[in-house]
Amino acid sequence: MAPQNNKPKPVTTLRCSSIKASIWKNEGMNGPFYNVTVARSYKGPDGAWKNSESFGFADLEALLVVVQQAKVWVSEHSSR
Repeated sequence: MAPQNNKPKPVTTLRCSSIKASIWKNEGMNGPFYNVTVARSYKGPDGAWKNSESFGFADLEALLVVVQQAKVWVSEHSSR
């Protein structure tokens, strides 16, 4: 039997080019709330996909796009 991966998963991931915004749902004393993490995906020298939290000038437009999409998503799914 394979081990189960109980790692939390984002409720959604928004992408533009190599940039992604992952939205995480959390439970608080006043009900659910959302947090957003952003990352840049790239292939390492070994060919495996990796993530970085560092962005170059060429990434900034895509970063703006996913952050704006994340803002809209969270505002549509929040009760606050």
